[in-house]
Amino acid sequence: MISKNDIFGYKPDKKYSTPVAYFSMEFAIDQSLKIYSGGLGFLAGSHLRSAYELKQNLVGIGMLWKYGYYDQLRDGNALMKPEFIEKNYFFLVDTGIVFTVPVHDAPVHVKAFLLKPETFGSAPLFLLSTDIEENDELSRSITHKLYDLNEATRIAQSLVLGVGGAMLLEILQMEPKVYHMNEGHSLPLNFYLYAKYKNLDEVKKRVVFTTHTPEMAGNESHGYGLLKEMSFFYHLQEHEVKSLLGMDGDSFNYTLAALKFAGKANGVSKIHGEVARKMWGSNPGICEITSVTNAQNKTYWKDDLLEDAFSKNNDEAIIRRKKEMKRQLFKVVADQCGKLFDENILTIVWARRFAGYKRADLVMQNWDRFIKLINNTQLPVQIIWAGKPYPEDYGAIELFNQIMNRVKPLANCAVLTGYELALSALLKKGSDVWLNNPRMYREASGTSGMTAAMNGSVNVSLPDGWVPEFAKDKENSFIITPAPDELPVEEKDKQEASTLMDILENTVIPMYYNNQNNWLKIMKQASKEIVPQFDAGRLADEYYKIMYNVL
Repeated sequence: MISKNDIFGYKPDKKYSTPVAYFSMEFAIDQSLKIYSGGLGFLAGSHLRSAYELKQNLVGIGMLWKYGYYDQLRDGNALMKPEFIEKNYFFLVDTGIVFTVPVHDAPVHVKAFLLKPETFGSAPLFLLSTDIEENDELSRSITHKLYDLNEATRIAQSLVLGVGGAMLLEILQMEPKVYHMNEGHSLPLNFYLYAKYKNLDEVKKRVVFTTHTPEMAGNESHGYGLLKEMSFFYHLQEHEVKSLLGMDGDSFNYTLAALKFAGKANGVSKIHGEVARKMWGSNPGICEITSVTNAQNKTYWKDDLLEDAFSKNNDEAIIRRKKEMKRQLFKVVADQCGKLFDENILTIVWARRFAGYKRADLVMQNWDRFIKLINNTQLPVQIIWAGKPYPEDYGAIELFNQIMNRVKPLANCAVLTGYELALSALLKKGSDVWLNNPRMYREASGTSGMTAAMNGSVNVSLPDGWVPEFAKDKENSFIITPAPDELPVEEKDKQEASTLMDILENTVIPMYYNNQNNWLKIMKQASKEIVPQFDAGRLADEYYKIMYNVL
């Protein structure tokens, strides 16, 4: 049996002695460990890194995805092509622990692997796999692809994460005081705990929940019949679940159930906390919903030379280092797109998960105006897009490819593939402007702009998610004024696209070229104000104070 000393390798700080198990479907810890898709994973990875730095008594529970999320490649026409390629990780420790989880009333064998803290500087992370010889092919496929398209497979993934994670902790004789569900994927954990304690209040004493989804359609739900058939409710019958949680109807909503099982829940920004309370507050029996704003681990994301230049207020060194980082990014642009970008030219980056509401193409909505911006040789710009759509989100894939096709003839515009931790870091370090223009109230938090600010990239953003807690227009960022809420979506898009172009044409681009002192002042102010508030050390500490130590 693997010992607790083997797991942690450090003695937890007394401040953080409460034992916590942190359940998440994805963790972005390192470029080499491809078990994440986007923002949820980036957040979980930074949380574990800061938990390690603070020596917290926290372990992560996740899944070992054989094919990861997917590899974003190009087809013969240089358009996006998702590929599923087997991954192997020789740095994971095989714990030798194999146990069974009931799925569809049949035992599925689960093997546990450990990412030790010293490997990448993270709190210990257990990863569960069903891709072992004891299982048939169907059971092995449960941990093949993150967010598998097949509904039954997705449900089985939640079972392995929630029930399997709880079982593993018992086998290890680790009894967390707090089980933290990062999003609702691990919900079956609660039915396992209910079977153990036979009392909803006992479950509430142990469970906290973080919701990340501010729109109803994005909160996962499935039919009661299928869930019962899949053993989702562990030993409970459908009518017992409805009675226990006061949830009628044919469809079972993961987020609503999590809010009824948890002792406390949080949104991931102040705005999102308000949105979540409005979304769910009318339902009887839900827990308190507070907010803990997302953050990112500065130690992982920062550039040491740029940070040193910022700390010494050395403008010459800041400019020099920023150009060096731009050249590193532009090597990737040249390699992928055959376009040579110039480190002396203002570079705008839009990079995050491709989803319709994030509006990757907002800057080009008025095509004539966009082309005029791109062709301005007096105040030149370069623009880069990157990000991964869900592999079955055909609308987002079509938008990705449409942008690719439209900018293919433009020497100063590029679309990059392979948006993972490494490319994300290059883009944040190599950009001058970090563009963020989602439809208002759709971005629960967003975190990419935080790490951009840590690396001297100035946010140009709508005031959604975390942004209002940080941004001061023309002091540490540039704010795109939202269109009135009551307008139709199309009119909002049109107005906000126009406002965005006004800001770029009249303020951002001229300042970069004509008032370098002002530009540097904004860049330095952003770097100064982004920490400690948006460093994940604050987040990890706040979870203990607000969520863990109050149950």
